Amino acid sequence: MPPLIAIVGRPNVGKSTLFNRLAGKGLAIVHDAPGVTRDRHYADTHLFGRDLVLVDTGGFDPDSDDPMQQGIARQVELAIREADVVLCVLDATLAPTAADRETVGLLRRSEKPVVYVANKADNPRAELESNELYALGVERVVPISALHGRGLAELEAALAKVVPPEEAIEPPSDDAPPRVALVGRPNAGKSSLFNWLAGSARSLVDHRPGTTRDAIDQRVEHGGHAFTIVDTAGIRRKSRVDRGVEAESVMRSIKAVGRADVVILMCDAAEGVAEQDARLLTLCAERGRAIVVGLNKVDLLRTRKERDAAEERARDELRFARWAPIVRTSAKTGEGIDDLMQTAWRAAEEYRRRVPTGELNRFFEQVLSTHPPPTHGGRAPRIYYVTQAETSPPVFVAMSNAPESIKDSYKRFVVGQLRKAFGFESVPVMVRYRRKSRREPG
Repeated sequence: MPPLIAIVGRPNVGKSTLFNRLAGKGLAIVHDAPGVTRDRHYADTHLFGRDLVLVDTGGFDPDSDDPMQQGIARQVELAIREADVVLCVLDATLAPTAADRETVGLLRRSEKPVVYVANKADNPRAELESNELYALGVERVVPISALHGRGLAELEAALAKVVPPEEAIEPPSDDAPPRVALVGRPNAGKSSLFNWLAGSARSLVDHRPGTTRDAIDQRVEHGGHAFTIVDTAGIRRKSRVDRGVEAESVMRSIKAVGRADVVILMCDAAEGVAEQDARLLTLCAERGRAIVVGLNKVDLLRTRKERDAAEERARDELRFARWAPIVRTSAKTGEGIDDLMQTAWRAAEEYRRRVPTGELNRFFEQVLSTHPPPTHGGRAPRIYYVTQAETSPPVFVAMSNAPESIKDSYKRFVVGQLRKAFGFESVPVMVRYRRKSRREPG
């Protein structure tokens, strides 16, 4: 999991504007009215050569009697607790307030590394006014303008000094048991499957959603293969996530996805695949995990026609990731579990698979001879060679004379051909196109 940076501060100091600026996209709602952000928002970003996770929080006002504000305060405290670094946003145009002092006091007690910024320093005069914030007793305040991008280089330099150093992580050996995370909405059958595989009732199983609060690991053997199975808390839509313990459980589930090789997305066949299931699959794919969809509770569907219809509906809802295999299961009766785990094992093999460069380029020569990139924008793009840059997940690099002229439709075609030729059926496949000038023979 990349280092996590929590952005905190009192209402209306520009936290969401800074979050969007650092994330490079408009993810948080930005409005002049205080209190717009209520829940925590997460975004992956890349700053000063490091992958990071940003957390935007609601305005911190612990003295407010408003129940909504009290709930936001608990969310802020949770974000600080799980953060590696805290980015405290102050208003450069105003003198320190009581809420600012409360925020600084909370951060001192947390003993987390903190970078203090004075936002809204849109001009030299506002930057000079920000010196009043030193009355809070902080060592340094970095003046910035999140709206205009002013001072962000200084902010990144300050963050680089306090973000934990990168750990040297040994890549897993080919014979290391793959980590398989069980994710899904509450009551989809994750814990029942976990207990079936573990051979004991280690996870509490209850018909009420939200029983599992933490990620639980178990080494198991199934079908002659060893796995590390991770049971996780059910993830509901953010609007339905309770403040406090459940919100923290959801974050742990997301972290479990980031540590997994394979994700089994458990869906309820009887209830039907929902929009939240599609969101979870997108989350897993964006983090580059191998994915298997477990269409669970098929024992509640009496006829083959009902089961076929449930699978067809699932494929339609998850059509943006048609490459993810769907396996019908019943964690209650054990039906389909052997097939599910064999599919998970193949997915782990694909996740770690490396295609030799010679074999890869012979394949591409054949593809290019029959389906070369079409002319686009008056240019005829050519691909000179392809190599596999990474495994876990597979990432390929294609060198081209005009990568910007290669159409998205052709890029999708290339990914489809890679899947077909080398069996990448359960993993997201990425092909990066880079520029290379073709040298004329001398």
